[in-house]
Amino acid sequence: MQKSILALTIAGLLSLTATACSDASAPADQTSEERQRADSSQSYSSQDTSEQAHADQVAAETARLNQWFDEQFEAQLQNSPLRMTMLGRKDRYGEIDDVSLDAQRQQFAWLESTVEQLQNEFDYDLLDADAQISYDIWMFQYELAREGQDFLQAGYVFDQMRGAHSSLPQLLLAYHGVDSESDMQAYNSRIRGIGQAIQTLTEQAQSRAENDIRPPRFAYQHVLRQSQALITGAPFDDGDASPIYADGVSKIESLYDNDEINEEAKNELISELEAALVEAFKPAYQGLISWLESDLENTEQNTVGISRHENGNDFYEYMLKVSTTTDLSAAEIHQIGLDEVARITEEMNEIRQQVGFEGDLQAFFEFIRTDEQFFFPNNDEGAEMYLEQSREYLDAIADRLPDFFGRLPKADLVVRRVEPFREQDGAPQHYYPGSPDGSRPGVYYAHLSDMRSMAKNEMEAIAYHEGNPGHHMQISIAQELDDVPQFRTQARFTVYSEGWALYSELLAKEMGGYEDPYSDFGRLVTEMWRAIRLVVDTGLHAKDWTEEQAVAFFQEHSPIPEGAVRSEVQRYLVMPGQATSYKIGMIKIQELRAEAEDALGDNFDIRGFHDTVLGGGAMPLPILERQVRNWIATQQAG
Repeated sequence: MQKSILALTIAGLLSLTATACSDASAPADQTSEERQRADSSQSYSSQDTSEQAHADQVAAETARLNQWFDEQFEAQLQNSPLRMTMLGRKDRYGEIDDVSLDAQRQQFAWLESTVEQLQNEFDYDLLDADAQISYDIWMFQYELAREGQDFLQAGYVFDQMRGAHSSLPQLLLAYHGVDSESDMQAYNSRIRGIGQAIQTLTEQAQSRAENDIRPPRFAYQHVLRQSQALITGAPFDDGDASPIYADGVSKIESLYDNDEINEEAKNELISELEAALVEAFKPAYQGLISWLESDLENTEQNTVGISRHENGNDFYEYMLKVSTTTDLSAAEIHQIGLDEVARITEEMNEIRQQVGFEGDLQAFFEFIRTDEQFFFPNNDEGAEMYLEQSREYLDAIADRLPDFFGRLPKADLVVRRVEPFREQDGAPQHYYPGSPDGSRPGVYYAHLSDMRSMAKNEMEAIAYHEGNPGHHMQISIAQELDDVPQFRTQARFTVYSEGWALYSELLAKEMGGYEDPYSDFGRLVTEMWRAIRLVVDTGLHAKDWTEEQAVAFFQEHSPIPEGAVRSEVQRYLVMPGQATSYKIGMIKIQELRAEAEDALGDNFDIRGFHDTVLGGGAMPLPILERQVRNWIATQQAG
C-alpha cells in the first residue's frame, strides 16, 4: 500500500524547510572547507528532522489503528453475550448468543465491512511492525471466514465433543457468576434462552440429516446420554437435583446467606428457576432426544471420515487450513506423521532398554497397559489421588518458571474433575480459561470415570500440557496483555495454542520434570499420541480408513488403553482436522527456537524467546515465524 499524499507532503515540506533555513544562514565569508562542514551538519539535521517526522507519523497511524481495532472488537463482543460472560463481563447478562445460520451470515457480513474499512482507511506502510502483525492477523481471520462460508452446513451440529447441548449448560455452570438478585434473574433467563437455542439447533441438525450430513452412531449415543442426564432429577422428577437445578439453588442460597436477598426473594428465584427448567429447558431437550432416537437407525457404524459426504474432501482441506494455518495437504501431513511415529519409536526403545525391560516394544506396551503400578484405584478415591498428584507436579514446575519466562501469568490455576453429566470414559483432559482480570481461575479438567484409561505415567506430561507451562500459561498471558489490541488477547488459533502446549511437555523436561523414567516414557507416549493423530486423522478423512483401522494403528504404535484410543478416534471423526494442529504447531515452534539459537549463539536468551512467542497472543504460524524473526533481528542489532 502506498503512503498517503498528505504524509509524503508533510515529510517533504519539513525536509525542504530545514534545508532552506540552513542555506540562508550560511555566512558569506566561510571557507570552502567550513562551508562543507556546515552543509554536512545541516544535512544531518535535515535527515534527523525528516526521520522524526516519519516516526511521528508511524506512531500516530499505529495508535489510530489500535484504537480502531479495540472499537471493532467491542462491537464484535456485543454480538456474543456468552463470550462477554467468559471475559468476566455482565453486558447482556440474561441473554445467550444467536445460533441461527442467519446470525452467522450477518456476522460475516459485518467482518467483511470491517476489512473494507481497514484497507481503505489505514496505510499499512505507516504502521509499526507490531501493528502490521495485528493488521495481518485480522486479515487472516477474515480470509478463513470467507472460505468457510461455503461450508456453513458441512459440519455436525451435535456430537460428543463440542455440541451445544453440553457446552451451553457448561458455560452457565462455569462462567455465570451470581453476586446479586439481578444476576440470578439473568441466570434463569439464560436457561430459557438455552431451550430456544437447542430447538433452533435441532432444526439445523434435522436439515443436515436430510442431506446425509450426520455424525456416526456413537456420537448420537453420547449426545443422548448427555442430554438425558441434564433433565434427570429435580425439578423434573423425584430424584436428586439435576445439574443446573443444583447449581442454581446453590447460587440462590449463597445470595440469601450473604444477606443479598430476603427469604421471599429466595423462594421467588427458586420458583423462577424451576419454571424455566420445566417450561423451556426440558421440552427442548426432550425434542432433541426424540429426534436423535428416531434418526439413530440412519447413522453409520465403523464409518470412514467426512470424505463420505458431498464435498467432504474440500471441506477437509479447508479444516486442515483452519487447524494448521498452513497450506499443507492431507498427504503431506500424513507423511509428517509417519516420520514422527518412526522417530519417537526409537526414543521409546531407548527408555525400554534404560529400565531393563527384556521384551520388545510391543511387550513393553502391554506391560504399561496392564501392570497395576501404573494405575490408581478405579473409584472416586483413585480419582482424587490422580487430581492431587497432578497438583503436586504443577506446584513443583511453578518454582522453575522464572528461569524460563520473563512474563508469568497472574491468574490462578485449579485442577478439577469433569462434572458427572458430561464426563466420559477415556475422554481427553482439557482446559477452561480464567477471566482476564484474574478473578476467575483457569481450570484443568480431568475425565476420571474410568481410571484404567488414565495411566499414572502419562499424567505428568498431561498436567504440564493443560496447566503450566502449557495452556494456562499461554492463554492467561495472552488475556493479560495490555500492549496489543484487545482482539489479539482473545485470538484462538488451535495450531498455536496446542502446538505451544505440546512444546511445553518437552520443555518441562528441561525444567527438571520427569525424574522417573516411566514418566519420561509417558511424555513420549503423549507425543506419540499427537504424531499418530497426523496419520489417523488424515487416514480417516482423506484415505477412507474406518474407525477400526484407525484404532488398530493407534494400538500398534502406543500403549494407550483401548478405551482411551477409541474415545480419541471418535473425537477425530467428529472434529476433522483439529487433531493435526498439535504436532504441526510444536514442530514449527521447535524449528523457530533452533533458528534463533543458531542465529544468536551464546546470546540466545530462552526467556526472551518464550516471551516473544507468548507476548503477542495467539497467531497463525506464518505470522509467528515473522514475529520470532523480528526478535532475532532486534537481538542481533542490539
